[in-house]
Amino acid sequence: MFKTAHDASSESNPNYEKYSDLLSEGWFGYKVDNSDGQYAGFRNNIPSLVIVICIYLPASHFFNYLMNRSAVPEGSTPISTNVQQERGLPFLSRAWFFLGFSFIYLYYMYGLSLLKIMAIVSINYLIAKLGKRYNSRWIPIATWIFNIAILFLNEAYHGYNFADIHESLAWMDEYSGFKRRWDVNFNFTMLRLVSFNMDYYWSLNASRGSVLEGREKVVPQTDKERVAISAHSRDYNYIYYLSYALYAPLYIAGPIMTFNDFISQLRYPKAISLRTAGLYIVRFVFALLAMEWMMHYMYMVAISKRQAWDNDPLIQICMIGLFNLVMIWFKLLIIWRFFRLWALLDGIEAPENMIRCVLNNYSALGFWRSWHKSFNLWIIRYVYVPLGGSRYAMYNIWAVFTFVAVWHDINLKLLAWGWLISLFILPEIIAGRIFSKQKWGSWPYYRHLCAVGAVGNILMMMIANLVGFCIGLDGVKHMLTDLVSSGQGWVTILGCCCGLFVGAQIMFELREAEKRRGVFLNC
Repeated sequence: MFKTAHDASSESNPNYEKYSDLLSEGWFGYKVDNSDGQYAGFRNNIPSLVIVICIYLPASHFFNYLMNRSAVPEGSTPISTNVQQERGLPFLSRAWFFLGFSFIYLYYMYGLSLLKIMAIVSINYLIAKLGKRYNSRWIPIATWIFNIAILFLNEAYHGYNFADIHESLAWMDEYSGFKRRWDVNFNFTMLRLVSFNMDYYWSLNASRGSVLEGREKVVPQTDKERVAISAHSRDYNYIYYLSYALYAPLYIAGPIMTFNDFISQLRYPKAISLRTAGLYIVRFVFALLAMEWMMHYMYMVAISKRQAWDNDPLIQICMIGLFNLVMIWFKLLIIWRFFRLWALLDGIEAPENMIRCVLNNYSALGFWRSWHKSFNLWIIRYVYVPLGGSRYAMYNIWAVFTFVAVWHDINLKLLAWGWLISLFILPEIIAGRIFSKQKWGSWPYYRHLCAVGAVGNILMMMIANLVGFCIGLDGVKHMLTDLVSSGQGWVTILGCCCGLFVGAQIMFELREAEKRRGVFLNC
């Protein structure tokens, strides 16, 4: 498979000239495919980001050390959690450092566009607080209307210009920072804005026993409790809100944390061992080097950009589509793990994204849960469950994936992706109910029936993601036409299906091995 993809990228391939201008000079005299704009933006700026981290982490931990030392008089013992509850909750001084650094960081990134970010973030906060004063039931409605509108306005006006407000402000557009398009990364901030308002709304409407007040304060013990248990009412303030919404390590790309989880980890820090952090660094460096090898060995992104596969053998066309998805998975894994590592070294443990290899998925639902896991958890908490959850699964998945598509980007290609995902999930939901394990599990060939379904799922997931993130509807139509228009193409499809059938059986056994080890990833 790797050799086939390499052959499709070699200079001897007749299509090489169609995309060779997209290649750059790489390591050891090789060409490198750095034509993916999203990953190139990250890869080219790794040295700068590392410098920022090397400044941030010592400053953050030193500030935290000074604040903890000043809070405990010399010769005395630290105040226990129970005593803190008696005296009232102390102010989280780290929030000031987070906020101060975030202002500097975002001004460097976006210049005076920071004012636009602050305006949107502040209006969202006012929606929550004014909603409490007048009628809290309006908080969810106003929050969603406002934030969805911001997504469309950001796209329509490309981040806005000060000159459009008034010509006398045109000079402010010249100070746009390192990245002019601040709105490109604002989608992640929008998720945090919704999280704060909804967590605040639920804290207002929760029963007294579940709201953490005074002596009734319960210290969350698990990750689920950190998310589900409302914070103290005084923790829903403007300073904590800003420090959460603008938290520098997770601002650009996440992973996504809920407000409750973020504040809980500040108030009751999690113990992150040096061994855990060290292994995470090693794993990240290994992934980064593996990605470099793939970018030098096969040029899948450049080929897909120019759709340069005319007259290629059908097996090469299949591998171009497959490794396109692998490259997308790999780049996102690296970006998300980089920023999660930054937060982890700062003492904040965000949810892990990409908990499975992209090729270790046979379920459309499981694929979604294991791909952008933190976003999936956010969707479940703030969209899926409020819409009725599993009771109306076949209906609300259309609303869920329409929102997911619009959140990624407002264009027809991603809407088609969202609707294809919804359409392709339906057969799995229906088949899961008809051929449930409780009814059919004792049938000797039940495992093989599931493997046949897995083959269909994998093919549909590949098609949907190629449409949404690789070559679009026209490119997929062209690729499928090449495959089904000849006898050789059908033989290739049959061979791929047989290979996927075997792969599904291996995945089933991997899940069983996880259960024997006590690992339950639910995907």
